[in-house]
Order: sequence, then structure tokens, then C-alpha cells
Amino acid sequence: MSRPGRDDTPDRLYTITGGRSRSDPTARFDLVTLVVAECAPASGMQSEHAAILRLCDRPTAVVEIAATLRLPVSITKVLLSDLFATGRVSARHPRAAALPDSRLLEQVLVGLRKL
Repeated sequence: MSRPGRDDTPDRLYTITGGRSRSDPTARFDLVTLVVAECAPASGMQSEHAAILRLCDRPTAVVEIAATLRLPVSITKVLLSDLFATGRVSARHPRAAALPDSRLLEQVLVGLRKL
């Protein structure tokens, strides 16, 4: 059963993506990829594309975009790959945390043992 005012039927999702179920493999979006709009929405643009551009005026994770638009992540990735292919958004993966220095950890361990 659908919520009032929300049409998330498979037919609607099919038309949003033009029948595509997978994003462009070269775009490589995952849940934590940060997306930033490179331009403002243009007139005549698909409403979902325009909503993404408005949402991404600052770095925004793919999962946040999907949640805000109330769309499945897979559909959101297809829309993002459209925008990425035309240069309207840029994407980057968050930096991986560096491993702590083993010497520092050893010093902490020695200090804890002295307590």
C-alpha cells in the first residue's frame, strides 16, 4: 500500500529512469560517495535531476540524496550517473581514515599497564 501523496509504484520508477535499472558502471557511486552539483538546475530538466542539483549545493552522500527524494538507492544512482555523464555533478569518495601509528599505540598500552 502506498502512502498518501506518494507514487512509488514500479511503473513510476521505470519511467523516471527511462527503463534503466542500473547506473553507468564508469560512474561508480556507492552509498557514501559524496556528490556536488557543478551547475544550477536548467529549465526543462527532469524534476528529479533538478531536485538532485538543488540538494547537492554542498557535498551530499548518495544515501542522503535517496532518502531525501524518497527513491530507492538504485534509482538514485541511475539519475546521478545521468548527471555525472553530462558534467552536472562531480563525485568523490570520502578519504579512508589512516591507521594509527603503531608506536603511539604501544606507548598508550605501556601507559595503561602502569596504571
